[in-house]
Amino acid sequence: MPRVYLYSPSGAVQDRAAFRRAVRRLQAAGYEVEIDPDALSRHQRFAGDDATRLAAIERAAASGADVALTTRGGYGLTRLLTWLPYDAIDSAAQRGMAWVGLSDFTAFHLAVLAQRGTVTWAGPALMEDWTDEPLDEITTACFDDLVQGVGEGSGWRLPSGDVRAHPALADGWRVENATLWGGNLSILTGLVGTPYLPEVEGGLLFLEDVGEHPYRVERMLTQLLLAGVLPRQRAILLGAFNRYTLTPHDRGFRLESVVAWLRTQLPGVPVLTGLPFGHVPTKVVLPVGRRVDLLVEGRDALLFWG
Repeated sequence: MPRVYLYSPSGAVQDRAAFRRAVRRLQAAGYEVEIDPDALSRHQRFAGDDATRLAAIERAAASGADVALTTRGGYGLTRLLTWLPYDAIDSAAQRGMAWVGLSDFTAFHLAVLAQRGTVTWAGPALMEDWTDEPLDEITTACFDDLVQGVGEGSGWRLPSGDVRAHPALADGWRVENATLWGGNLSILTGLVGTPYLPEVEGGLLFLEDVGEHPYRVERMLTQLLLAGVLPRQRAILLGAFNRYTLTPHDRGFRLESVVAWLRTQLPGVPVLTGLPFGHVPTKVVLPVGRRVDLLVEGRDALLFWG
C-alpha cells in the first residue's frame, strides 16, 4: 500500500474537520497515511514557528514514505530557505520519495532545484484537493499515476487564440530535452536575485497565481522580463490565474490584455495558455526540474517525461 506523509511547512490548517475528512478520503483511495505530529500546529498564521516547520520537513525526509504531501500553501516557506535540509531532501528524492505541493511550496521546488538539482512535483495539496466532493477525477488520477510510477506526461487543449497568436503551431512545433520549471508567479518573482531561483536556460517555464489582479500579474511578469528570466526560455506555459475582481477603472484591461502584451515582448518565445494547473479543481502533476519534451500539434499540447 503506497504511503503518504502529511506535513505542514507553510500556513496553518484552519479547518480541522475538513482535514480529517480529507485524510479519510486519501485512506479510502488506498493510501496509508502518516500524519506529522505538528501537522495541525499553529503559530501566528503559520503551522508552527520556523523551527517547528523545519523539523517537520526533516521528519518527512526521514519518513521513507512514497509521497511527502503538504497540507496546504499560504505563506512561510521562503522564510526557511536558508536552513532547509537540502541533502536530506535530495537523498529522499533519490530513494524514490515524491515531494508534492503547489502555491507557497513553489519556494521549496525552486530552492532545492537551484541548490541540489533535485526534481520535485508540482501537484495537489491535501486541503486544496481532497476536502470537497466530488473529488476531481483528473487530479486524483494524475496523483495516482505519480504514486504508482506510471505517469509519463500530461496534455491539454490550447485556446484557439494561442494558435492565432502563434501561427507556426498549426503545423506542429516541438521542444526536446528542456527543463520544466516554475510554479506560483508571486513566489517565483520573490526569489529573483537570490540563490534560490534556478538559472534555467532554454527551459519551459510554467506559471500560475491566485487572487492577483491582472495588473499585478503584468507587473510581476515585467520584473521577470527585465531580469532576463523570460527571454531565456523556450516557451512560457500559463496555468490558472483566478479569484480576482476587475473594476470599472480597468476599462477593458483583463488577463487577456496581459497575455497579448507579453507576446509583444517575447516575439521568439511562444506564450501558451490553458495549462490545467493552479488553484483550480482540475490540475495535472508536473515534474519541477525534470527534462521533458513539449509537442504542439494544432491546439493539442503534450508534455512528455516518461
